[in-house]
Amino acid sequence: MKQNLKLALKNLTRQKRRSAVLALAIAFGFFVVTIIDGLVTGMVGNLEESITQISGGTVMIAGYEKIPPKSEDERSTLINIVRDKEYINNIVEKCNVDYRYCSKYTLSMGQVIFNGQKALCQLYGRDFEEADFLKSFRVVSGSLDNLSENSLIISEKQAENMNLAVGDEVIYSTLTIYGQKNVWDFTIGAIVKTNSFVSAAQIYAPIETVNKIVDIPQGGYTTYTIFLKNKKLQNKVANMIENSIREDGVPVSSRAEAYKTNPKNPYRGIDKQFSKEEVQWEGTKYGVETLGDAIPAIVIAMNVVHTVSTTILLVILLIVMVGVSNTYKMVLYERIREIGTMKALGMTGKDVKKVFTLEAVSLCIIGACAGLILAIFALFILHLVPISSENMAIFLSKGHFSFVVPLSSIIEQYILLIVLTTFAVRSSAKKASMLSPAEALRTTK
Repeated sequence: MKQNLKLALKNLTRQKRRSAVLALAIAFGFFVVTIIDGLVTGMVGNLEESITQISGGTVMIAGYEKIPPKSEDERSTLINIVRDKEYINNIVEKCNVDYRYCSKYTLSMGQVIFNGQKALCQLYGRDFEEADFLKSFRVVSGSLDNLSENSLIISEKQAENMNLAVGDEVIYSTLTIYGQKNVWDFTIGAIVKTNSFVSAAQIYAPIETVNKIVDIPQGGYTTYTIFLKNKKLQNKVANMIENSIREDGVPVSSRAEAYKTNPKNPYRGIDKQFSKEEVQWEGTKYGVETLGDAIPAIVIAMNVVHTVSTTILLVILLIVMVGVSNTYKMVLYERIREIGTMKALGMTGKDVKKVFTLEAVSLCIIGACAGLILAIFALFILHLVPISSENMAIFLSKGHFSFVVPLSSIIEQYILLIVLTTFAVRSSAKKASMLSPAEALRTTK
């Protein structure tokens, strides 16, 4: 095998121009595909990361209570609240979840009022001591250090629309979880970069302050989030947590049922398990969902990216393989007497076939490696270019494109390359292996 490979590599240098043209064609194919796959996968990954930061994690556990109606004409009231501050945390530890960090937040919908102007917003009560949470921001004005209990973090877009600056006092108006109107005075503590049209409406305050505003007891929250080290395990972890809660005899949603009733939008299916009037329970019922449940488009986008890039590669390779097939038909004709000589000296037909196949595969792998290296270099250069477009911000990582070149995709592409190359030269290699030495040596070109 070693001798056959050595001979195959030596043969590549005999027609340098022809070998170079074929290698360049394959390199171009892998260059294009790697650029598309790496760049789009990186953009989708940044989108997923941005949404993960918005939602607070990859697995989310929310708590809900239903307040019975006061009369037969009224409907029961659904409130989002978790009173037991340690229960979910204990469940996560019991399931031995491998996470980067866990967090809790309280969400409130309301209005920010300043100098007669009003703006709808989503107020997230977060723990301002969480380093990972604060690292997700790019500060435009102010500071994230030493924020008070009445400090507010707002987006740059929100600040521009309302002509707000750090130090300005605003009024926040909202409803408590029981439907009563409440207002609170805040001071702008920091203005942060807007990542997207979604985060432009999001503002942040200390969780205990928000709890006071919406009438949630101290230590309570609306949603517990888990930021997993491996996002691919989100379904497994969510199912483990859901089953563990169920084993405790505590009411919990069913992701399996949600996927049956709403396969294209399981988040909607989970929501129906709480919002339907006929669904009743006592105490707190927990809803467990993943980032993929809430935004299935991300999973679809990743699959589409991989399918499109593989299809492009397949088309390019099929075109190149036609050239490879024709080239090795010419090679067979050019080396027919040489093959006869080698077989006369003891080389078997099987070895001749291996030399032909190894030569073609080696040429294709060299071209593929060159294309891959050039693509990674180009992606790195592109990564260094700052992008200031606000519309693109959610797809960027701190104002820059990022790229991902998955090892699994590379392996799949190389396997595809080897299979197609072997098939392309199969006919020529078979004919070469079947040549009789006497007939080959009598052939004149």
